[in-house]
Amino acid sequence: MLGLVWTIQIISAILLIVLVLIHSPKGDGIAGIGGSAQLFTSQKGAEKNLNKLTAVVTIVFTICVFLLGFGIVK
Repeated sequence: MLGLVWTIQIISAILLIVLVLIHSPKGDGIAGIGGSAQLFTSQKGAEKNLNKLTAVVTIVFTICVFLLGFGIVK
């Protein structure tokens, strides 16, 4: 069980880093490098979904940190 929580934490940490880098509140952000800034037809819908996904990944990461930090999972 401990290995599973560690794996989930590592995957969620990497995914969280990528999601934060994709965000573009003032400009194109890192998405502008590959020309994928115009990938979505509705920028508002894309940002909305990206915010939701980032929030979910953040919650998963936080739960894993507490489980491992307080020694709940052994």
